[in-house]
Amino acid sequence: MSGHSKWAGIKHKKAKVDAQRGRAFTKVIREITVAARVGGGDPAGNPRLRLAIDKAKAVNMPQDNIQRAIQKGTGELPGVSYEEYIYEGYGPGGVAVLLEVVTDNKNRTAPEIRKAFAKHAGNLGEAGCVAWMFEKRGLIQVEAAKTDEDRLFGVALEAGAGDVRRSDHLFEVITSPKDLERVKEFLARENIEIATGEVTMLPQSTVKLEGKEAQQMLRLMEELEEHDDVQNVYANFDIPDEIMAAMTS
Repeated sequence: MSGHSKWAGIKHKKAKVDAQRGRAFTKVIREITVAARVGGGDPAGNPRLRLAIDKAKAVNMPQDNIQRAIQKGTGELPGVSYEEYIYEGYGPGGVAVLLEVVTDNKNRTAPEIRKAFAKHAGNLGEAGCVAWMFEKRGLIQVEAAKTDEDRLFGVALEAGAGDVRRSDHLFEVITSPKDLERVKEFLARENIEIATGEVTMLPQSTVKLEGKEAQQMLRLMEELEEHDDVQNVYANFDIPDEIMAAMTS
């Protein structure tokens, strides 16, 4: 969990910076559009859309942009036709890598993803090669400095969370995907400030990396995250904090 959690925190910080360049907007707009197409344009009845709108607000996306993306998804406005794909592969040291992709041109995206893996000592694999190593879970992160551990543990379990874990400077509240929104709302009512809350893929085991392999892995993650068609990247690496900090500062 440590590698995944550390990277998740870095990713959310980077998203706010990327918003200035428009990259975060591009990814969130695609997620909103697909979520609205799949589950309808009403956030009250579409949990995936609610989460996408939360991401949009986190990067200060104007409400007009959010509404247009919803309308493109429901067909009320013309727009690009996006499709969702899962890519799987291996990074340096045999790290499992799982990607969620939204693209309007798979024939363009797949070779670009393959090239990124090869560039950083990894390789794109076949469907199903690593997906079994991950579990879909709701993940809520709370800054340790802003809450009491015993109180958070009690409130989270009362709300129906499955587990509460400490990871560096964060507490992680783990839920089933369907319970994520309910637990978030419960924590908010108890005045517990949430840093992030999302449905994610958590690795069941990790691979320790150091030295050159750790550096290669983080460069691979950065390149994949920066690809406009890649919505989410999940990996089961465990890299020492000092290497992570040096590479991502």
